[in-house]
Amino acid sequence: MAVLKIVKLGAPVLRQIAESVPPDTIGTRAFQQFLDDMLETMVAADGIGLAAPQVSHSEQVLVMECKGEEHGFPQTIMINPTIVGLSPVTAEGWEGCLSVDGLRGKVKRAVGVRVKFLDRDGKPVELDASGLYAICVQHEIDHLQGKLFLDRMTDLSTLTQIEEFDQYWRTDSVEVI
Repeated sequence: MAVLKIVKLGAPVLRQIAESVPPDTIGTRAFQQFLDDMLETMVAADGIGLAAPQVSHSEQVLVMECKGEEHGFPQTIMINPTIVGLSPVTAEGWEGCLSVDGLRGKVKRAVGVRVKFLDRDGKPVELDASGLYAICVQHEIDHLQGKLFLDRMTDLSTLTQIEEFDQYWRTDSVEVI
């Protein structure tokens, strides 16, 4: 496995709509290795989600995992994901991004989502996610549409550098993705 280079804000691939992955590609050794490399990259970067455009691959692939009992969620690989339902209830929370170094900002997201995708074996899955899991799904799928959390912010006065976030805004109850 290999840790891939995470591209940063300004890289054109982050603003492109990612291409669908052909189902016959999923079972190939190269694609399976890419999935493992994405997982290793996400863990090495201390992230809870990573989309293929963030590692310079304009493909509809994302990986996620958040260890922890209270707000954690399992390792999830989504290929060609589509959100098919959103909770009408929204909440505002802090977000960050591995491709947007050093910044946090508040984003309003649906607290629950239903998403259809192919798993790493190419099998169709329909999943309901809530809480941090739902937020992460929306954040990562945004990457596949060429969007960053900055584009979803409605109040730029909450945009803050990490050091100031840690000093003034972080509390034990704040979840950040």
